[in-house]
Amino acid sequence: MDHQIFLDANVLFSAAYRHAAGLRRLWTLSGARLITSVYAVEEARRNLNNPGQRSDLEELLGSVEVVPTASPKDHPLLSALELPAKDQPTVLAAIGVGGYTPAYW
Repeated sequence: MDHQIFLDANVLFSAAYRHAAGLRRLWTLSGARLITSVYAVEEARRNLNNPGQRSDLEELLGSVEVVPTASPKDHPLLSALELPAKDQPTVLAAIGVGGYTPAYW
């Protein structure tokens, strides 16, 4: 059974920040489809100051599907959740790929 795992900027940042991060195990899961959004990638890049960490992020992204924000901002799920505005683009992208297991919830 394949699983879709949507990675937010915090997961990407943490995995790139240090090699020993436990989150890196996500990249070794059999049958896992790792997905993130353009918004999450840019946020992680912006917060990584070390060139080596940014390089690690790019390497990790090589096996991650990067999707745009695809759902409308008036999606019913957003009205049911109380999310800060900065988190909404990532949730919208996850909704856009359909059926996901967010790695940050």
